[in-house]
Amino acid sequence: MTNSKKSSNNSPKSNELYAIAETSGQQFWFEVNRYYDIDRLNAKEKDKITIEKILLLKDKDTISVGKPYVKDAKIELEVVSHKRDKKILVYKMRPKKKTRKKMGHRQELTRVMVKSITLGKSSPKSSAKKETVKKETKPKSEKSTT
Repeated sequence: MTNSKKSSNNSPKSNELYAIAETSGQQFWFEVNRYYDIDRLNAKEKDKITIEKILLLKDKDTISVGKPYVKDAKIELEVVSHKRDKKILVYKMRPKKKTRKKMGHRQELTRVMVKSITLGKSSPKSSAKKETVKKETKPKSEKSTT
């Protein structure tokens, strides 16, 4: 009565290419040509979006784990549509106070489709890093009392 995981070896799709990436404050398991619903993005339909916060990337036999992110890895997404999730009911009640509040919430979502997952040198981008500029603060003048 031993458990063997032969099903993972038999399915060729699970061994090909996938990535775990961070977006919208969550981590998603991305595969090519699949749809995902993520939090609303400020993009129009048919726009291309690139995610570069890749935590793990598996390509056939190699696995790349980032510290915290994999360098030179990116996922290209295409915005398919914008939609709203199911309504969630929120009910607040304070016992013994006759205070009740029933509200609803529908999360705004963006449906995206993964076009490609790549690992390697990306096109040369301008590496202009934002420098933090500290404002010079003048010390408050001390009032002298005599």
